[in-house]
Amino acid sequence: MPLPFEKPIEDLEIKIEEMRAYAGEQGIDLSDEITLLEQRLERLRRDTFDNLTRWQRVQVARAAGRPTAMDYLQGAFDGFTELHGDRTLGDDPAIVAGLARLGERSVVVIGQQKGRDTKENIHRNFGMAHPSGYRKAMRMFDLADKFGLPVITPIDTPGAYPGIAAEEQGQAWVIAESIRRMSRLQVPAISVVIGEGGSGGALAVGVANRVLILENAIYSVISPESCAAILWRDAAEAEKAAEALKLTAYDLLELGVVDRVIDEPVGGAHKDREETIRRVREAMLAEVASLMPLDRQALEAQRRERFRALGRFRDAA
Repeated sequence: MPLPFEKPIEDLEIKIEEMRAYAGEQGIDLSDEITLLEQRLERLRRDTFDNLTRWQRVQVARAAGRPTAMDYLQGAFDGFTELHGDRTLGDDPAIVAGLARLGERSVVVIGQQKGRDTKENIHRNFGMAHPSGYRKAMRMFDLADKFGLPVITPIDTPGAYPGIAAEEQGQAWVIAESIRRMSRLQVPAISVVIGEGGSGGALAVGVANRVLILENAIYSVISPESCAAILWRDAAEAEKAAEALKLTAYDLLELGVVDRVIDEPVGGAHKDREETIRRVREAMLAEVASLMPLDRQALEAQRRERFRALGRFRDAA
């Protein structure tokens, strides 16, 4: 289903298909006219996606069919072996973690997994992890340090699960502990925001040496809808909130929150999943290679300095 702002693109695509069908039925040559429309369609796509508003990018970040963490685990890595359980309570399917190979290197991967359909979304809790998910992530951090393996975390969550059961199990404490544990990793750590990066639920696995983000992904302390509900008591003001939050990839790059923006194919990652996965793989390979020469002390120091530098501000007065 197209996004609301894609309606003119969809209309033109339908017109092109109708013209092709008519030419085939009537046995006439309309190739010149079709070529002109296809060129117009390409220009329209580029103009549309080069000038998206922040709210429109939020919609693209949530688009159905956008590659999930499992898509990257299967397409960008080789030999992924999933490891289950937190050794305390159980296994949280919202966090998918295990061992894999990226190029010639073995790595530990910890991904936040949304569902591809309603049934899987319910199983994965829409990518919102319980405390057992973050304990599983910390178990993976320990494994990475023990064997000297780089850590890669694809981030895609609206936030940690805020339900009563999660709070009873110490959700806030576990998130804080995961942030602390990741900040002390003795190996290179790379985070890639592939869809939504929401609040502490994302930061719990996002304290990396390098934070990458896809062009149409978002990363924020709160969702636009929740922000609007708090500030204006009306979730319908989400578009206004998105503008104020500066949550898009290039906003975050300018603010120093992320280190690199990975371009998406025209139309968004969901329009060409294979190409998107290839681009993310290339970016991860380059970042891992750049960090591997650093020793443990240098990695910890770089990570600490990177995050302590965030939050600078100017006095508006």
